Amino acid sequence: MTLRSAFDVEVFFDGDCPLCVREIRMLQRMDRKRQRIRFTNIAAADFDPVTVGLSMKALMDRIHGRLPDGTLIEGVEVFRRLYTAVGLGPLVALTRLPLVRTVLDWGYRVFARERLRLTGRCVPNADGLCETPSHSR
Repeated sequence: MTLRSAFDVEVFFDGDCPLCVREIRMLQRMDRKRQRIRFTNIAAADFDPVTVGLSMKALMDRIHGRLPDGTLIEGVEVFRRLYTAVGLGPLVALTRLPLVRTVLDWGYRVFARERLRLTGRCVPNADGLCETPSHSR
């Protein structure tokens, strides 16, 4: 008998990001029956990044996930795991094709770098880089 963990992937998402929350809500609806995803809002007042082993800045810079064995994943791989968990594995398989993988990885890096600016949450620091007050946690 194979024991299954309580979840397939935990996603650490920015609950203050309107675009991010829209996708998370869609995934929550899709996961309602399976309940294979653990959703953790890093913008919640009671969230402590120490529990993940990463800084708040690292968590804000790229999406991260955690597998049941504790392995951390980031970037597009998190989305692959999320969409596989809700039953879209065949579609996810296409994202692993070399050219598709390259384009998606590039696109996500651009989005992650510009996400605060795109969502109107950019506060330029002394270097002119975009930050949010939550980076200081």
